[in-house]
Amino acid sequence: MELNPDILEIAASLDLERKNGHVRGPLHGIPFLVKDNIATKDKMETTAGSWMLLGSVVPRDAHVVRRLRESGAVMMGHATLSEWADMRTNSYSEGYSARGGQARSPYNLTTNPGGSSSGSGGAVAANIGMFSLGTETDGSVISPAERNALVGIKPTVGLTSRAG
Repeated sequence: MELNPDILEIAASLDLERKNGHVRGPLHGIPFLVKDNIATKDKMETTAGSWMLLGSVVPRDAHVVRRLRESGAVMMGHATLSEWADMRTNSYSEGYSARGGQARSPYNLTTNPGGSSSGSGGAVAANIGMFSLGTETDGSVISPAERNALVGIKPTVGLTSRAG
């Protein structure tokens, strides 16, 4: 997991807003994470778990990240993932990336964490954030959710923007 280096400043600013009577929305101050293949325009790199994208700077937040930030949610950082979201080979451990290492379930460190969004599932199960965004192709969200005693929501294609 890569933590947002500005997290303390962002949290303090949101706390001050709330103290002054300004609440951005129902998620004001709620911490969340995003899988490292979802674009965030900040000091963090969006790398899809690969050294190949180290240093990548995206032009803007993904649509869903922008909307969450506007509602006052606090992005804690990027969750690790299976490199390239499991799209490179079938002969390696789910949840492994060269950049982030092996994701693990906080309930059992020896089991396969399941799916490419395994860092997102493990982070929520470990109470690092209240929720995390992942990406679903073929069990990428559902599998880590069930292996971490969580609910994974797979939105209907077309009802949620996939930009970013």
